[in-house]
Order: sequence, then C-alpha cells, then structure tokens
Amino acid sequence: MTKTLIDIPDDLLAEARAALGDGTTKADAVRTALAELVRRHHQATTLDWLVTHDPLVDLMDPEVRSAARR
Repeated sequence: MTKTLIDIPDDLLAEARAALGDGTTKADAVRTALAELVRRHHQATTLDWLVTHDPLVDLMDPEVRSAARR
C-alpha cells in the first residue's frame, strides 16, 4: 500500500464521511470513494461492451430459439 499526501477539500471530505455514516475515518472515506469510482468505470465499460456486441441478439432469432428448446 502506498502512503500519499494529498490536499482534499475539508467540506468534500466531511460530506463523504457523513454519507458513509458514523465512525468513518478519512482514510475509509477516500478508499470507499476510489473503490466506487473504479466499480462505476467497470460497470460503464461492461455496458458499453453489451451495447456494442449485443450478445443477446440470437435470442431474437426464432430459429435459434426453437433449436434451443429441443
């Protein structure tokens, strides 16, 4: 784990800690925010892939659907 010194606006950090609930440390708030950012990025990437590749297109093909029922 890397230790990094950064400037974080006090009001933004306070709001993040309040949103996460009592007992949340500054470090926990930053870790949670970073994890959420990464999760949302992965989610957006997955959605983009689904839209681009349309993996469910075969389900709309009646021949494919009837063959799957056999």
